[in-house]
Amino acid sequence: MENTLIDKTFRDSDGNIVIAQMPNLPLIVWVVTSLLALVFTNGQINTVLEVVANGSLFTWAWMELFQGVNYFRRTLGFVVLIALIASKVM
Repeated sequence: MENTLIDKTFRDSDGNIVIAQMPNLPLIVWVVTSLLALVFTNGQINTVLEVVANGSLFTWAWMELFQGVNYFRRTLGFVVLIALIASKVM
């Protein structure tokens, strides 16, 4: 099988097409803390939840960028990382 750009973009090392995967721990932490931040909308608990949520999303994006199984997953990590940084700068 020839390694085309499409194969490198969407296939993992086993040849499986990978677009979505089971969430790993940083992504699960991000979802849970983001939902809790919607419940606790003010005070120190909200601040802590937002910091943990942003930190875990940053960690997930960083892991995808450098350890993603294919180019699509690495690009997804890069886009989320840039979006997260841009949302905090602006």
